[in-house]
Amino acid sequence: MEKIEIKIPENVTAQLDRLDLSVEGPNGKVSKRFQYPGLLLHSTENSIIIERSSETKKTIAMTGTFRSHILNMFHGVTAGWTYELDILYAHFPMQVSVDQNSVIIDNFLGERHPRKTKIHGETTVSIDGEKVLVTGPDIEAVGQTAGSIEQLTTIKDKDPRVFQDGIYITKKPVRGEA
Repeated sequence: MEKIEIKIPENVTAQLDRLDLSVEGPNGKVSKRFQYPGLLLHSTENSIIIERSSETKKTIAMTGTFRSHILNMFHGVTAGWTYELDILYAHFPMQVSVDQNSVIIDNFLGERHPRKTKIHGETTVSIDGEKVLVTGPDIEAVGQTAGSIEQLTTIKDKDPRVFQDGIYITKKPVRGEA
């Protein structure tokens, strides 16, 4: 039976309720369910312990996955996650705006009806000229929102060498960078 101990950073609180881990810090709160046969989570006052009772390849691999998810949660509530996207257009000037919990793109390739996508979780989207910043404490929600915005402007029925208009992810976050 192997144990991996992950220290809880300062000014972060972690609460384990059976399979659900909730982490709260200065940037927000992230919750995630950790369930896999042969793996258990325990918490102490200043650490989270992953306990492995099985030695199969999949269980060993899932131990590393659990560890990465927990470290991502800690990073998210302390430093946060940020995706940068660029707005590019050559044919029609598109307008990108944020309305409550959705992103709206008007005049994409001259279309009359706006394209819309949802903002996931506690993610915030800010638009500064030709840049879009997607930030938040949960890397999965931030990544899903950024990916949804990028996919919203995919062009299917035109030559991609000519029509390169769209919103593209230009910088992804890396754990360890501030």
